[in-house]
Amino acid sequence: MRFSINIPNFGDFADPRTVATVAQAAEQAGWDGLFVWDHVVHGRYQQRPYGDPWMLLTAAALATSRIRLGTLVTPVARRRPQQLARQVATLDNLSGGRVIFGAGLGGPIEDEYGRFGDTTDPLVLAQRLDEGLDLLQRFWTGEPVDHDGRHYRVRDVTLLPATVQRPRPPVWIAGFWPNRPPMRRAARWDGAVPLFTSARHGHIPPVDEVRDLVAYLHQQRGDRKDSPFEIVLGGTTAGKGAKALDSIGPLLDAGATWWDERQILDSGELDRLAPVLRRIEQGPPVL
Repeated sequence: MRFSINIPNFGDFADPRTVATVAQAAEQAGWDGLFVWDHVVHGRYQQRPYGDPWMLLTAAALATSRIRLGTLVTPVARRRPQQLARQVATLDNLSGGRVIFGAGLGGPIEDEYGRFGDTTDPLVLAQRLDEGLDLLQRFWTGEPVDHDGRHYRVRDVTLLPATVQRPRPPVWIAGFWPNRPPMRRAARWDGAVPLFTSARHGHIPPVDEVRDLVAYLHQQRGDRKDSPFEIVLGGTTAGKGAKALDSIGPLLDAGATWWDERQILDSGELDRLAPVLRRIEQGPPVL
């Protein structure tokens, strides 16, 4: 199992210099990754400064040399695929191939889409997500792309540089379990980042639900089930030792491959630097 730190892109973490500090501290303390949210507005956190996640991750890349970097998660349907492809490829080249691309519908849909006059129909957004993901992986090859789809059209476009990672950076797909469609989508890519209706952000998910999810993903992957695939769970742990083993050990046994350390959503410390740094300095909950 590998271990990452998860931070929002607002509050204290809207400042790229702060995110660089977090990334450097995480690398020094032995963590394996840093993941940043990708929001424009978010519910009751609207009255906060927000930073662009790719600018934040650029600062993190310049301050580190080892840890993986990415978004959890980018709402592909809210982005222009060509611009997003450029941002990811630029960061992958800058970081020496350390990008992980987390994608999903994003939310809250009423905030992220509706407040800007965009559709809030989840079926349309899911179509744009799937079509956008297909375009991204083609753009990242550095080869010419022609595309005539339901939502996007491309005429003989080559985007260079290609990503350092070949054939592309790992793509992880997020969604709420037990909803099946997002996890079917995840099974077609490189990893799943499930959220659980029974465990809010920062809370450790129930082991029995994780087992059901893992079994479903293996079933959906079919003849690809032996190829590398990440199952990324998250929550709040107390640090190293027996408590961490009690919390995360059963999830590892159930099939989790990454643990993403997160603040409790309603803790009041979600977007504050000091508590995140304290947790980082304790080190990952190595099992």
